[in-house]
Amino acid sequence: MNTFPTRLRRLTLAAILPLLAIAPARAALSVGAAAPDFTADAAVGGQPFKFRLAEALRQGPVVLYFYPKAFTRGCTVEAHQFAEATDKFKALGTTVIGMSNDDIETLKKFSVEACRNKFGVAADAGGKVIKDYDVELKMVPGSMADRVSYLIAPDGKVAAVHASMNPDGHIDAMLKAVQQLKK
Repeated sequence: MNTFPTRLRRLTLAAILPLLAIAPARAALSVGAAAPDFTADAAVGGQPFKFRLAEALRQGPVVLYFYPKAFTRGCTVEAHQFAEATDKFKALGTTVIGMSNDDIETLKKFSVEACRNKFGVAADAGGKVIKDYDVELKMVPGSMADRVSYLIAPDGKVAAVHASMNPDGHIDAMLKAVQQLKK
């Protein structure tokens, strides 16, 4: 049943999301900061799994990218771009994980359709990880993440940050950062 408040919220989001593409993103954690550890429900290829940052870091660096909302234009573009670059990240021993506060059922679909079965996306129920990384979208507090990409080194420290509401540039910035980290 579609209630009036639900419809109003959707209309508000539809009006705000296009404006986000021109708004500056900001990253709260700086290079060298300790990346908060977390475990989250995630999906890849429509299949659910538990993503554990500490476990992923034992395999190598992790690109953790936050995005506002699954199936919105900019977030779908960014997911497609990460999907196209996944093999490059894997060749560099790097895990890619996207994160939003969408529910896991939505992300199961997003992992197939937008992420093209290439990498995982994690559900941040309640926005705890978004708050821990201080990437809450200030224009819509409590409900969305800003568009921020972090490269987290195996020692758990932030090695690089790219903050921009424009989805273009995140992949190139993270690939360059991984290459620098590997030197």
